[in-house]
Amino acid sequence: MENGGRRRWGFQGNEGLDMAASVTIRGVVTKVMSNLNPEDHRPVIPLGHGDPSGFSCFRTTPVAEDAVGDALRSRKFNSYAPTVGILPARRAIADYLSHDLPYELSPDDIFLTVGCSQAIEVIMKVLAHPGANVLLPRPGYAFYEAHAAANHLEFRHFDLIPEKGWEVDLEGIKARADENTVAMVIINPGNPCGNVFTHEHLQKVAETARMLGILVIADEVYGHLVFGSNPFVPMGVFGSITPVITLGSLSKRWIVPGWRLGWLVTNDPNGILHKSGVVESIVSSLNISSHPATFIQGAIPQITEKTTDDFFSNIVSILRETSDICFERIEDIACITCPHKPEGSMFAMVKLNLSLLEDIEDDMNFCMKLSKEESVIVLPGFAVGMRNWIRITFAIDPASLEDGLGRIKAFYKRHSKKQ
Repeated sequence: MENGGRRRWGFQGNEGLDMAASVTIRGVVTKVMSNLNPEDHRPVIPLGHGDPSGFSCFRTTPVAEDAVGDALRSRKFNSYAPTVGILPARRAIADYLSHDLPYELSPDDIFLTVGCSQAIEVIMKVLAHPGANVLLPRPGYAFYEAHAAANHLEFRHFDLIPEKGWEVDLEGIKARADENTVAMVIINPGNPCGNVFTHEHLQKVAETARMLGILVIADEVYGHLVFGSNPFVPMGVFGSITPVITLGSLSKRWIVPGWRLGWLVTNDPNGILHKSGVVESIVSSLNISSHPATFIQGAIPQITEKTTDDFFSNIVSILRETSDICFERIEDIACITCPHKPEGSMFAMVKLNLSLLEDIEDDMNFCMKLSKEESVIVLPGFAVGMRNWIRITFAIDPASLEDGLGRIKAFYKRHSKKQ
């Protein structure tokens, strides 16, 4: 006994949860940043995560800022919100998303969440039942693996094919699915690859899902941020072929990730998700979850209805410029190769050629040394399922991007194998 207490306490941390969260983009970026050299007084170049809101060229529209201010000053949105979100916000998002669909969404199809992250958390929780499995893309977004693992939902990976513009390996999906498979995840526009799927390819994805009897979870948080030859096609277009659950948010298109307003949407004209109890379980999950701030919800109608096309076009124009810079400068750095020029989102997936480097062991080692020597942060590929690759974001101001890629080139020259 010690001070009248017990020798052994009856509580401990959750090792399963620790393991599920062991590889997250935020955690890995934090680890890489911990290796920065405090004596290097150059500005840190953040090419590791997709948050350009700190750069003046990516400032959100004043329409959105005014909408939040108006909602606060109205004093109408100081109360708790309904579990699924306030009706005006859900109606506004239904109208906004319906513009790109062959049918009209109802406010009842819309469930508001604390960013897209909570939407991922909710759908992984809803689909988890004993023996079930879900199919996730590789490379992909590690939040899906983390929440699947935390909910004891088995996950299996299918490949995206770099030589085909990161298309889904549909035969691989068929090979990995079985009678316990409940869903597959599609991220379009792509994170981490910067790809944009064609209408034809998405239809094949939907037909494959229908054949397997599974739903498609469509992560479209980067929706409409496209600047290549392929237009953005929402997966919900194919909701009559197979049920689609779309995940999205204000974060990326409006450049406000800190506002934490996302949505989970049922694209299901045939009502299959209601009949199977999925919709009821979504509501049940939200009943025991946090909800987005009510005043942000109150701002949604003004944000979606009044934001001008000029704002969206300007953001896409900057991303087009920076993606061009990124792709062209990468071609001048022999140890990294980008197999497919980005066409959307904010990222490029780049392959490391370790045989050209003298003292670099793997992707994490590359990123840690780059951080220390050049104050440039990039994401090691293992964090998105691809070892000895790196993910580079080009969603920063052009001058900083040029500086960062120049430092990567200097790093390569310093560590290249001597002939």
